[in-house]
Amino acid sequence: MMRIFLLFFSLLFSQALFAAQLPKADPVPGGVAVIALPDQPQPPQVTFNGNRTLTVRHDNRWHALVGLPLGLEPGEHRIQVANGSGDKQRIAFTVQSKEYEAQYITLKNKRQVNPNPDDLKRIRKESKRIRAALAAFNPAEAVQLDFNWPVDGRLSSPFGLRRFFNEQPRKPHSGLDIAAPEGTPIRAPAAGAVIEVGDFFFNGNSVFIDHGQGLVTMYCHLDRIDVRVGDRIEQGETLGTVGMTGRVTGPHLHWSVSLNDARVDPLLFLPTPTP
Repeated sequence: MMRIFLLFFSLLFSQALFAAQLPKADPVPGGVAVIALPDQPQPPQVTFNGNRTLTVRHDNRWHALVGLPLGLEPGEHRIQVANGSGDKQRIAFTVQSKEYEAQYITLKNKRQVNPNPDDLKRIRKESKRIRAALAAFNPAEAVQLDFNWPVDGRLSSPFGLRRFFNEQPRKPHSGLDIAAPEGTPIRAPAAGAVIEVGDFFFNGNSVFIDHGQGLVTMYCHLDRIDVRVGDRIEQGETLGTVGMTGRVTGPHLHWSVSLNDARVDPLLFLPTPTP
């Protein structure tokens, strides 16, 4: 069944005529490194820290689009490039430092800060599903990179914030929060396939879309989900509506972009800084 799905996914993408637009280059933790590769006719296979990375043809040259984890140390790093003959080489690039601002949030529901034992069992099971979805890598000859905003609203929390819930430090903010009234439609920013949906302890009602080659987007805190696993989604198609499920202080969409299993700033894939 999985082989059939992957074949179907690959065929759909290979027939699509997406422009080879590149995201904005920002080689910092939480950013994207855009690396021009040695000239060759066939698409190379590129890895970074053991994960396959997205490659795209742009201006008659292959480029690697490398997602840089928020916890990555600044300094010199390397990708490994393998050509069609199996020859490999390493290409160095530099990651600059970046300091993200802090955000302090007060939650009335204390279990959303310090879950009880039953909550922790649920969280551990759900974390496996979330990690698997965000780490997905499905081959695609073309990937749509000209993203649109998924919802009309106010950008309430930017990417990368160092977060404190009830004064307790937690993981950095790995996406964008866009505030909008409950029931506001959420639209797919680019074409892809739905690979996971569910109601999660922290994220609430959530949808995961695989855009191909390790580019995955996540949509959290939905009021209503309108898609199912296996659905093929076109750019602009409705995924569901804004809600306030999971760990929230008000209605909004939390939107994350994962590239080679690294959460990166979604703004780098958008044409303008605000919706």
